[in-house]
Amino acid sequence: MTNHILIENQYQRTSLFEKENVNYLVRVLKRFNTVPKINNINIITSISQPDIFKIVPNKSIIIGSSFLNKPVLALVYLRYGIEWQLWYKALNNEKKDIALCDIAALEVTRIFYNLLPKDDKEKLENLDYFLITLIKNYKEFNAESLSKQEELQTFHGLNNSNKSFKKSWKSIIENLAKPTEYLLMAGGDLRLNIDEIELLNKYGCRPFPRPDAFTFASSTATSVSNFAFDKTDKTRSILIRNSLKNGFKNATTEFSELLKNNLRKIFKLNDECEIIFSPSGTDSSLQIAAITQIISNKEITHVLVASDETGSGVPAALKGCHFENTTALNHPVKKGDPIQGFRAVDLIKIPFRDKNGKLKSAQELDEEVFNAISKTNALGRHVVLHTMDQSKLGYQSPSDELIQKLNKLKKLSMQIIVDAAQLRLDPKDLQNYLHKGYIVSITGSKYFTGPPYSGALIIPQSVSKSIQSAKITLPKGLTKYYHHSDWPTSWFCANELSDGFNYGSYMRWNAAIVEMDRYYKTPILYRNMGVEMFCNFVEDSIKDAPFLESISADETKTNSYKSKEFGIRNIRTIFPFFILKNNEVLSVENVKKLYSLLNSDLSNQFEDAPMDIIRLAAQKCHIGQAVEVKYGNSTESAVLRISLGARVISESWVNRDISLFFRNIEAQMNQITIIIKKIELILSNPELLD
Repeated sequence: MTNHILIENQYQRTSLFEKENVNYLVRVLKRFNTVPKINNINIITSISQPDIFKIVPNKSIIIGSSFLNKPVLALVYLRYGIEWQLWYKALNNEKKDIALCDIAALEVTRIFYNLLPKDDKEKLENLDYFLITLIKNYKEFNAESLSKQEELQTFHGLNNSNKSFKKSWKSIIENLAKPTEYLLMAGGDLRLNIDEIELLNKYGCRPFPRPDAFTFASSTATSVSNFAFDKTDKTRSILIRNSLKNGFKNATTEFSELLKNNLRKIFKLNDECEIIFSPSGTDSSLQIAAITQIISNKEITHVLVASDETGSGVPAALKGCHFENTTALNHPVKKGDPIQGFRAVDLIKIPFRDKNGKLKSAQELDEEVFNAISKTNALGRHVVLHTMDQSKLGYQSPSDELIQKLNKLKKLSMQIIVDAAQLRLDPKDLQNYLHKGYIVSITGSKYFTGPPYSGALIIPQSVSKSIQSAKITLPKGLTKYYHHSDWPTSWFCANELSDGFNYGSYMRWNAAIVEMDRYYKTPILYRNMGVEMFCNFVEDSIKDAPFLESISADETKTNSYKSKEFGIRNIRTIFPFFILKNNEVLSVENVKKLYSLLNSDLSNQFEDAPMDIIRLAAQKCHIGQAVEVKYGNSTESAVLRISLGARVISESWVNRDISLFFRNIEAQMNQITIIIKKIELILSNPELLD
C-alpha cells in the first residue's frame, strides 16, 4: 500500500510548520499522549483517500491526509478509533457484540471532546464531520439509539447483527467507558474540575501529565506523572476485559481488594488491618466521625490538634455536617447542615498559632491538649484525639511524651487518630502507629504525588474487631457519600449503604500506589542521600534569596521528632517562605497572584526582552499554594511552599546508575533555582501584581 504511510512519517514541511502553528501542533500532539497505547495497532495515513477514516479491527486505523491539516479533528477521530480497538480486543471471542465497541468508543470520545480546551473546540465549531456532529448532539447516554447509528458501523465495516443492548454492559460503560483523565477527577468534588482554558483545577494541576511544568507542589497537589498515568490507563484496559469476562461487580471487587493488598504490601502492614478508601481527606474525617459513633455509646468530644493547618472542611465533617454543597457521589446537599443519623458531638480546636499568629511551642501545645482531654475525661465523655504528623507547613503535635502522660489518666476512654495526610512517613512509622491501636488517616496525593483526592483510613486490628462486632448501622445520611463497597464487607454497620463503586477514587489510588512502588524500588541508601541532598539545597536556596524569608529556624524545629536514625518524618521536606518586595512582605492577595503567575506562561509580557528572560517567563512553575500566616505576628500575609515529593527520588533512579541518579537530582535542584529566579522576575515587574 504505497499510499498508506505511518502517521509519524506523514508530516512534511507544510504550512503546519509555520511559526504560528508549531506551538499549537505541539500542544495537540502532547494531548495525544493521553490516548491509550495498544500493541500491534498501526495508525496509518492515506494519501490517495484524503477524507477516509477507517478502523481495521485488531490491526490498524487509517486516517486520510486531509485530517492532518486539522490536528484537533485528527485527535478526536483517532481517540475514537483507538478506544474502539481497545474494546474490540477486550471482547475477545464475542465479536457479535460489536455494538458495544461503537457505544463505548463514542461515549469516551464525547467526554474527551468536552475536556478539550476552549481554543481547540472553537477549531471544530464550523466543521461538518459526522463524528463531531454526533458528539455535539449526544447529551446523555442512550445505548438504544446509539446502537442504531449505522454510520458508526461504516467506520469498521462490520455487520452488527446483534443490536440488542445487554444489561450487563450498562455498569461497564457507565464506569469504564471514560477517558482515564476523566476518571482521575471523578468521584471527588467540584475542586477537581478543570477550567477550559489552561485545563487546571483549583490546585493548579491536571488529571493528565503536565511534564512542561516544574512541579514541587506535593504539600498541596500534583499533576499525575506520565509513568503513573500510563500504568493507570493500562489498568482501565485490563478492567474492561475482566468486566466483560467475569462480570463488572466481580472484576471491580477484585480490583478494590488488589489495591488494598498492594498498599499493605508496600508499607508491610498486618493483613488483619482494614483499609477504607475515601474520595478525599475530609471524607476520611467524616468516616472517622461515623466510626466513633459505632465504637462508643458515650457522649463524644473530638480534640482537633492543628485545626488551623488541616483541611477547611474537617471540623464540619467531625461534627457530622455537610462540608460542601455536593457530595462525592454527586448528591446536592447544603454545606453546614447536619447529616442524618449523626449524634451531636463537641469539638475542641487546638490551633498551632495563637491569636497573634505566633507559632506555639511544643510545650504549650502539649499543655493545651492535656488540659482539654483531662477536663473532657472528667465529664465521662469519650475522647477522640486527632494528632498531626506533618501539617501543610510541616509541623507535628502533640509529643510522644504527652501521649504517655495521657495514658496514665484514670478511666480514660480515648481513640487516637493520626492525621498523616502528607504521608511523609516510612513504613516503620505506620506500623508503629497501628501497633499502638491508632487509626491512621493518609492520602496518596501529597508526598507520593498521586492525583489529588486519594484518601484512606488504615484501621488497626483491635479497632476493626470492635467495629465488626457492633450491630449498629452507620448514619443514614452517609448513603449520599459512600457505597457499601467502600467499606470492609465484614462490617455489619455498612450493610445499608448503597450499591455501586467509586471508580474515581480507585483509579486515583491506583496511580498513587504505582508511585509508592517505584519510590521504594530506589535503594534506601540512595533514597535517603537524595532526600538530604535535595532538601539541604532548597533550604539554602531560600535562605540565599534576599526577597524570600523562610519561616524562622526556631519554627522549623518546633515539634519535630528526635531520632538518631534517618527517617522522612524527622527531616524537613516542606519549605514555607514569605515573599518580600522592598523589604516589605507581600499581601495575601499578591502572594496568591504571584502563585498563579508562577504557574503560567508569562512570555507574552516580555516579548522585547532578551531570550533568557523570555524563557524564564515562559517556564511554568507549580509549587505549594498560599497558606495565610501572619508576618512578624502582626502583618497579614501568606507563605508559599516548595516541597519534596517522592518523584524527585523515583524519577532520578534509572537503570541502577548511581552517577546518573545524583546528576538527575542536581537537575531538579536547578529547577528550584529557576523557580526562585522567576519569583524575582515577577517582583521586578510590579505591574504583573497590580
